[in-house]
Order: sequence, then structure tokens, then C-alpha cells
Amino acid sequence: MKTAPGHVRIIGGKWRNTRLQVGDATGLRPTSDRTRETLFNWLQPALPGARVLDLFAGSGALGFEALSRGAREALLLERDPRQCEMLRATAARLPGGEAATVVQADAIAFLRAPLQGRFDIVFVDPPFAADLWEGVLAQLDAWTAGRAWLYLETPLQRSIVPGADWRLHREGTTRETRHALYRRAG
Repeated sequence: MKTAPGHVRIIGGKWRNTRLQVGDATGLRPTSDRTRETLFNWLQPALPGARVLDLFAGSGALGFEALSRGAREALLLERDPRQCEMLRATAARLPGGEAATVVQADAIAFLRAPLQGRFDIVFVDPPFAADLWEGVLAQLDAWTAGRAWLYLETPLQRSIVPGADWRLHREGTTRETRHALYRRAG
């Protein structure tokens, strides 16, 4: 499914109301404003100083929102080269945008590569039709800090459970999606 190009906005923090360009890429489905507001209210105490990994960055809404609200750094991973250029352009125009690193890569292949350090917060919101949750979740342990947070966004009818090391913290739904925040037990 293709979405029409457009914009989403950062909804809180130092870059509040900044518009992020959304390209016309297959499977690109930015997390809604309402869902992001809920998620970042849940995460607010964990954001200051956090290292964030946004595995399917797309518009960059999750990674840039985390930086806007106090995360120290964010690694935004995106496979589509046009989307990567949009993400890099956004980072370049934001004051303090150098805290965002944009990498063009396939998420599962990237996670198999040498470790880039451990992350405090990981966002997993892949294109739904690609069904990549299990492949990504199988690779995450080496990438996450001992008490990391994990955000999963899935189709409403799909129940993805990240594994025994993760405890459900909060969850919600929209008409089309399920969003869940987990905390690594450790």
C-alpha cells in the first residue's frame, strides 16, 4: 500500500510543531499523532539522556520525537534511499540535529552486523506487509540495555510478543493498529 506524500509533525519538546516530510514509499505508514503522543507520555521519564534505535524510521517521526523530548542520540535506520535523504535533510536543518544518525540499511541485516552499542529505547514499526517482527526481535538482545524499553506497532489483528525477557508496560489500539510498550526485565 502506498501513502500519499505529505507531512507529519513533531508533537512535543524543543522541535514541537516541526513538520517532517513523508515520502511516497511502499509500506510507509507514519505512526499517528495520537499514538505518538500516548507513547511519548509513557516514555517521558526514560527519555532524558537515552540512546534510541528507530529500526524502520520512515518519516523519522519516532526518532526525531525522542530527540525533541530529551534523548541524547538516535540511530534512524531506513532501507529506502529517498527516505534516507529526507531524514538526513531534516536532521541537518534542526538545531541539534547532529544527535540523529541516519543509516541506509535493511534492519535485519544491520542487526546481524557488529554491535553499535546498546540502546535504551528501541522502536519497531516495520511495514506491516513485510512481516518482519520476529526476525528483528530474534536479533535485539545484543542491542538493548539491561532495562531497555521496546515499542512495537502491529496490525490490530496481529499479536506479537517480544519474548520472555520483556514485560508489557502499556498498550493501546486504534482502529487499525496495536501499539505496545515493553520493558526488559533485568
